[in-house]
Amino acid sequence: MYASPGRMVLLIRMREGDLGYQTERGPRQAFEGPLGTTPTYDAAACADATANWANETWTVDKPAAELWTYFMNDTCRPTDDPSQSCTLGNYGVYVITAESQGHVKAGIDFARENNLRLIVRNTRHVFIGRSTGWGALVINTHSFQDLVFSTEYTGPGNYTGGTNAQDPPVLVMTGECPTVGVAGSLVQGGGHGPLTPLYGMVADTALAFDVVTADGEFLRANSEENPDLFWALMGGGPSSYGIVLSATFKTFPETKAASVIVNINSTLTNDTDVFWEGVRSFHKYSNTFVDAGLYAYFELATLRLHIAPFVGAGKTSAEMGAILKPSLFSSTGHLWDAGHSTPVSNSATHPRFRNSTDFAVVTLPVPVGTTWAQKEDLQNVLTNIQDAAMREAGPHGCAYVNEGDPYQPDWQDHFWGLEYPKLLEIRQKWDPNGVFYAIATPGTEKWEVIEYGTRLCRKT
Repeated sequence: MYASPGRMVLLIRMREGDLGYQTERGPRQAFEGPLGTTPTYDAAACADATANWANETWTVDKPAAELWTYFMNDTCRPTDDPSQSCTLGNYGVYVITAESQGHVKAGIDFARENNLRLIVRNTRHVFIGRSTGWGALVINTHSFQDLVFSTEYTGPGNYTGGTNAQDPPVLVMTGECPTVGVAGSLVQGGGHGPLTPLYGMVADTALAFDVVTADGEFLRANSEENPDLFWALMGGGPSSYGIVLSATFKTFPETKAASVIVNINSTLTNDTDVFWEGVRSFHKYSNTFVDAGLYAYFELATLRLHIAPFVGAGKTSAEMGAILKPSLFSSTGHLWDAGHSTPVSNSATHPRFRNSTDFAVVTLPVPVGTTWAQKEDLQNVLTNIQDAAMREAGPHGCAYVNEGDPYQPDWQDHFWGLEYPKLLEIRQKWDPNGVFYAIATPGTEKWEVIEYGTRLCRKT
């Protein structure tokens, strides 16, 4: 992903005020405050914001919008009441829509020299609010979207030989959701997806990165140039060592894949014992499914277990059906072509991921208008009751840095295990002054957010 140099950057300062924030604009208009605000009433714009408020694709194209409005303190939501107040909340104070290496360097230098909290934002597909911060300077890298396919790769890395051109079609390791930024938090946090059983984590397929570091230096990181930085960028924590402008990944030959959808619900019975027996049956065979190369997302709620997609990359429908026998499924179907290879790992991801079967995410719904005290109480329930029960059930497990609880005790071990001391050393080398900040990443134990989740301060 490469940017075209020479285009002007937009640096905006937003000030709290009425419904529309005053802005100091650069050479072109790109942002007018929090999503849903406008200086004057515009019925069409309001209708568009209301209709698309939950549309992820629409949201990620906005310079400062967030997919998870909880971390914005739910400010400036669509409303039928024009007199309702709209405050800045946890939106960044400055936003740079970066379109070149120079724009990124200027933003880093400005934040470092003015002691500003610096946030890196790509697609904002972040479950724990890392792409926002009260009072921050935000560098938005979403404009870096160019894709270049090479027929040969001669640089260093875990892969040598020819690469697969776009024609014939190829496979690239990505996440399951289309709003995931491959060169952003996905690879820098490790990255899992439907092809993980075949090729490992997304970080395992990285060959090189172009990076702007905390001191504003542009450099290449691969297995020969700046190898420590290269290793850390492969799963060692997002937005921690530099801002990635481009990344080079392996591709894989296109081939077959099959999938099924499984639903266990209370259509025929409300007997909870029967339901949980079905859930136990699914998890009983988890190791069998993983060893067979299957990958599944599952959602567990009251009297409902929904498994979709249940993917067998490199499998036919018949092969998929044979693995899942005996079954109650009426049909299976092809989703996309996959391939087969043996994962080679030299990344910073937690080693326990290699032998993991289940990765569970627990969520608690938080109503709009919840007070700060209520949010603290819910976070305590999530961390010290629900998550604690999972840690007790799997004492030798691990957590995924992009989707795990950043407030859990000993997050360093849960996210990286024995890799953490090396990652901390690399962080101190490349960002000794803490220019970058992303919660629960190497080195951030030296910092704390105070005053009701607002000010970021160095611990004393």
